[in-house]
Amino acid sequence: MRLIFTLMVLLLVGSVDAQRCGTELYMQNLPPSTRSFVQRGAPLPGRDTLKGEVIVVPVVVHVLYNTSAQNISDQRIQAQLDALNRDFRRRNADTVNTPAPFKRRAADVQIVFSLAKKDPNGNPTSGIVRKYTKEKVFLADDGMKFSSSGGADAWDASRYLNIWVCNLFGRTLGYTPMPGADPGVDGIVIQYGVFGYQTGLGAPYNLGRTLTHEAGHWLGLKHVWGDEECGDDGIFDTPRQQGPNTGHNVFPKMSACSEDGNGDMFMNYMDFSDDADLNMFTVGQKVEMRSLFAKGGYRNSIINSDVMGNSELGEEGPQEKNWDNLVRYYPNPTRDFLIVEGRSLNEINGSYLKLYDLQGKLLVNQRIQAEKTKINMSGLAAGVYVLSVEGIDKRRVYKVVKSGQLSGQ
Repeated sequence: MRLIFTLMVLLLVGSVDAQRCGTELYMQNLPPSTRSFVQRGAPLPGRDTLKGEVIVVPVVVHVLYNTSAQNISDQRIQAQLDALNRDFRRRNADTVNTPAPFKRRAADVQIVFSLAKKDPNGNPTSGIVRKYTKEKVFLADDGMKFSSSGGADAWDASRYLNIWVCNLFGRTLGYTPMPGADPGVDGIVIQYGVFGYQTGLGAPYNLGRTLTHEAGHWLGLKHVWGDEECGDDGIFDTPRQQGPNTGHNVFPKMSACSEDGNGDMFMNYMDFSDDADLNMFTVGQKVEMRSLFAKGGYRNSIINSDVMGNSELGEEGPQEKNWDNLVRYYPNPTRDFLIVEGRSLNEINGSYLKLYDLQGKLLVNQRIQAEKTKINMSGLAAGVYVLSVEGIDKRRVYKVVKSGQLSGQ
C-alpha cells in the first residue's frame, strides 16, 4: 500500500505540467539492481541485418478497457500504426516544417511496425487483444502487464513488440522500459486517449506522436536532453539542451545551453513538444535504433521472428505475396531448388538474387537474366534462409525455408 501511495504522489508531482512520457520516472523507481540495461540470458542465434533492409517489427496491441470509450476500434489502432510508420520512414507530411539547419540531419529510419499474423501458439491472430478489466485506472508500475493485476500478460518479447493501451493514472501519456528489461514487462504503455491519429483525439496530442516517442525508447533512445540539465543523449547529431520543451515552440528556440544559433531540436520525436511540433529523428538516432537489431543486439531476435505469416518484407513493410509484387518464389519450403519468377523480364533483368543464412553469410549471388531463375539449395542444411532480390531502384527481402529429407526416402 505504501508503494502504491508513493507512486501516486510521484505521478501527481510529475503531472502538474503536461507529462508526455513517464519513462524517466519509471526507471528511477526500478530497484538499483535492475537499472543497468544488461542482456538477460544468452542472446538468441540469428542473422545480422542487411544493408538497406527495412526492418519489420511484429506488434501485438493489448487493449485494456473498463468503459466502452476505452475499447478503441481496430480502425483507430491501424491509423496509429500508419502514423507511426510514416514517422519512422520520414513520410509524414510535416517534414516540410523541419528547420533547414536540421533538415540535413533528418533520417528515414527504415523500420516499420505491423500487427502480428500469428499468436505465440502459431494460430492466426489480428494482432489485437481485447480484455475487460475491473481496474478503472492503472499506475505506471506495470500492473497492466499481468493478468493477475487486471492487465494482460505479455506475448514473447523476443518475437513481438507488446503495446498496452489502457487508462493511465494522472497526465502521464506513456512510458517504456529501456532495452534489456525483463521480458515480462518489455514493451510500451500508452494512455488510450492519445492512441490513434486525429479522429476521436484532441490537440495537442492527436497525431500519434506519443507512440513514436515511446517506440524510440523501446529502441534505446534517451530524451534529447539526456534527462539532465544541459544534458546530452549520447547521439552525435542532436544538440545539447537545457531540458524538455513543452507546448508549441518557434525556431530557433534558445537556452543557456545552446551550442550554436540553431538552439534546441524541439521538433525531435524524443522531446516533449506538442505533436504538431514533432517531425524528425536524426541520422545518429537511426544508427542507434537499427544497431539494436544487429547480431548480438537487444532486438536481434525480432528480425528472425516467425509471426508475420507468409508475407514479404518490402519497402512499405509486410505485404501478402501476390502477382502484383515484384517476384514470387516457390516451392517454399523447398528441398532441392528454389525458383524465383518475375512479373516480366524487363522488370527484373540485371537484378541480383542473393541468399543469406541466418548469420548473414552470403551463400548465393546470382544475376537474373531470365523470367525464371533457379537456385540450387540441395547442398544446404535444413533451416531458414533470407532471399534478397536487388535491382537498381527496387529491393525485396523474403524468408525461405529449406526442409530436410522426407522420411522413408
